[in-house]
Amino acid sequence: MLASGLKHQKRADELREQFVMTQCQVPAALIHQIEQELDEDEKEMIIFLCRDLVPDLSNADIRVLFGALNEKGKLGLSELLYRVRRFDLLRRALGTEKTSVETDLARYPRVVSDYRVLMVEINEELDKQEVSSLLFLLKDYVPRMKMTKDKSFLGVVSELEKLNLVAPNQLDLIEDCLQNIHRIDLKKKIQKYKHEALSISGSQPMYINALQASLPNLTLIDPPYSSGMQSMPRERSLNGQLAVQMEPVHTSVQESGASSHQVKKGYDDRYRMQSQPLGICLIIDCIGNDTDLLEVTFKALGFEVRCHKYLSVEAMKQTFHEVARLQQHRDYDSFICILVSRGSPQSIFCIDQTFPGFPLDRVKKFFTGDSCPELLGKPKLFFIQSYIVPADQQEPTSLLEVDGNEQKITTTTTRFWSCSIPPVADIFWSQCKVDVSVLERSSGSSSYYLRCLAELLCNPHKRKLSLMDIHIELNSRLYDWNRTSDPQQNYSLLLQHTLRKKIFFPVKS
Repeated sequence: MLASGLKHQKRADELREQFVMTQCQVPAALIHQIEQELDEDEKEMIIFLCRDLVPDLSNADIRVLFGALNEKGKLGLSELLYRVRRFDLLRRALGTEKTSVETDLARYPRVVSDYRVLMVEINEELDKQEVSSLLFLLKDYVPRMKMTKDKSFLGVVSELEKLNLVAPNQLDLIEDCLQNIHRIDLKKKIQKYKHEALSISGSQPMYINALQASLPNLTLIDPPYSSGMQSMPRERSLNGQLAVQMEPVHTSVQESGASSHQVKKGYDDRYRMQSQPLGICLIIDCIGNDTDLLEVTFKALGFEVRCHKYLSVEAMKQTFHEVARLQQHRDYDSFICILVSRGSPQSIFCIDQTFPGFPLDRVKKFFTGDSCPELLGKPKLFFIQSYIVPADQQEPTSLLEVDGNEQKITTTTTRFWSCSIPPVADIFWSQCKVDVSVLERSSGSSSYYLRCLAELLCNPHKRKLSLMDIHIELNSRLYDWNRTSDPQQNYSLLLQHTLRKKIFFPVKS
């Protein structure tokens, strides 16, 4: 038994010596030995880890993959076996120990990117039921994604990579899914990965991109190698969450030939609108003609609708306070406020009919990032139908207190990214003004502005457009209306926004 063990160790030493002498040209016998001892899950992990190194063979048989890497001098077997936790093979096949590999990984550049290592670590900590839940959640993001029930987490990530929804610097979708299945521990792993990108001491990025993968192989036995590439940190925020991407000065070119900034287009330039419900839709209708239509419309879009009719200014302010305090905002992706009332161009009267009313400019302040932290970084949409009361019909005095300090919404939530987004960002403000005489001529008719808005939002074809494009069409319809209507019934539409991204409402299949 002892003689057999010594003989086996001698053979392993010979193979390792040959491995070193040939500068990583691994003998076929050693590749065969390792291949035979790997199970299917381990092979899948290795294929995933090597996807950047040989992208055209990423789904190949493990033997073909090893052969292609070997020909290119990129077969870092020590690191790969370490990543899949086959420490026994490190010892028996390569004659090295786990601690030695860890030392080399700490000293020399790595073959496998930190991003792929992270995904493999998450894969190992998810059970089948959790992966099944992830597959279900992803139907909202990519309805036509072909996902079989037995697909692993790494298989899911690979599919998302093909669609440019997931990348080393684009992990928000994975984070959101982990949040939804209550794996906060794994979400924190991703956040730690992002943070480490900020604390790079040298010029090397924290992950290997396509350009770096094409550089000479960096193996555990090679001397330290410097590519000379400078990296610059660039911050971007996705629905309030700070994401840091390290972009090389040299533009990396993907397989398709598109530049990196083109590849990142798509879900990077739009707000996340996937929570269920999408958010709270607060409707305050002090006229009473549009509540039912608006409620049906925004419920169909997937919002939790809260309707209030015929409020006084004080009741409206109290409603704003209560809604801004709601903890549900933490889990929702957006917020909508719709106001329908008489007023002046700059204020809202509600049912009080007194001047100066409540300043519209202060309405949005209830929901800005500093007043309502749970909505920081999320789109906040305001649609205002103002029936303008002429100055000579406004009551000249008012006992309303309009200059008092607004109660700031407090929260126990602390966010590390809270200073990265201005509190006034992410606001979409659409205000339509029309003379109050429209109501006098037909007291029960709804607002043409709100009718058109509802019609456009309920049309699945129009919903494929961004909200900005929908609003352009809405504006066009109002202009068409004005050309054929009495001048006193003309609608005037004002749009102001501080959006950082595009807004798309989900299109249900």
